[in-house]
Amino acid sequence: MLSTTTVELKRNTAKMLEELKKKYGAKSMDETVRRLISKAENIPESMFGAHPELKPFVRQEEPRHEL
Repeated sequence: MLSTTTVELKRNTAKMLEELKKKYGAKSMDETVRRLISKAENIPESMFGAHPELKPFVRQEEPRHEL
């Protein structure tokens, strides 16, 4: 599980962020902020990790084969 934090914003700023969330079709405020950071810094989306709908990778033990 990823840790989270709380960020204090003025109500007007939170409303603007909510509008951007709708505009971007983002599923969360985190996704909205990441998009804003990406645009501001010209950081490609690929730098933020895998597609948010994908399940986390879980390594499975490979069967051992004897020769």
